[in-house]
Amino acid sequence: MNTTRKIMSVSMILLLAIFAVFLVSLNMGTMKIPLAEVIKAFNGTGSEQNYTVLMHFRLPRMVIAILIGAGIAVSGAILQSVSRNALADPGILGINSGAGLAVVLYIFYFQGSSFSSGIWSVYIMPFAALVGAFLAAFLIYSIAWKQGVTPIRLVLVGIGINAAFGALIIVFQLMMDPNNFMQATIWLSGSIWGASWEYVAAILPWILLLIPWAVYKSQHLNVLNLGDHTAAGLGVTVERERRTLLFISVALAGACVAVGGGIAFLGLVAPHLARKLVGPRHQGMLPVSALLGSLVLLVADMIGKNLMAPSEIPVGLVVSCLGAPYFIYLLIKD
Repeated sequence: MNTTRKIMSVSMILLLAIFAVFLVSLNMGTMKIPLAEVIKAFNGTGSEQNYTVLMHFRLPRMVIAILIGAGIAVSGAILQSVSRNALADPGILGINSGAGLAVVLYIFYFQGSSFSSGIWSVYIMPFAALVGAFLAAFLIYSIAWKQGVTPIRLVLVGIGINAAFGALIIVFQLMMDPNNFMQATIWLSGSIWGASWEYVAAILPWILLLIPWAVYKSQHLNVLNLGDHTAAGLGVTVERERRTLLFISVALAGACVAVGGGIAFLGLVAPHLARKLVGPRHQGMLPVSALLGSLVLLVADMIGKNLMAPSEIPVGLVVSCLGAPYFIYLLIKD
């Protein structure tokens, strides 16, 4: 089987799997809705209650899971290639913790003000997370710069910044009142339970712009994997391309974390599985990573909302439980 046909076959299988999980997840939850009733709700012959549950709660949540899963997976794939580190992930390199610190500061200083209620709450907190992710990336890149940025310095500085921001998050959480502490903890754990169509509209442009841009840059990612000297010899402006690709990765991770909270390990696991399925060339690996990320997050969300129903487990914790053993396996293997 040639590479193109293999990529198409794997993509079709993953799309079918996503569709199947999507249908099952529509039926499952605290309120069970049979498939026949789901169809009736969408064609206008079902009950108003079923329509409300599906259209205003479950459907936007699952669309958000698909978008976030794809974005984080592609972000992780780019980071692994740019840093030439198979264990790189937005959650490990400090991008998620930068977004998390910004959200914790927002909750700490603005909770109870006009910025934390009504229409403002839908946009301000995600915007704060996005700004935090970019500031973290800028700080990492600035500290790692020494006549250029080497992949190993980028990774080491990222890990250090992640630890520092994690400590600051704990400090501010300990100064919060119980309600704010719980809100921050749920967000940091990675939760999409409050997703709505407003959040879909907020994240969709980022995904539609940045993932195709990343795929367009696939050839540069392939060349950067060969090393800086080889890439420069082949005519690639290494620092400029690295900055561009890091911007794409951080923007994707920041936008996804802004809506879904701190979801770790997904950006690590999905690219690795994609490489095993279709090989290392980014033209096929990036789209397959996106599909795998969507599938994994959909499954994790379904497990989280049904395993201990009516209580919910944050999807970020489920992904961590699934991804941490794989991370340890990769660490031992390497």
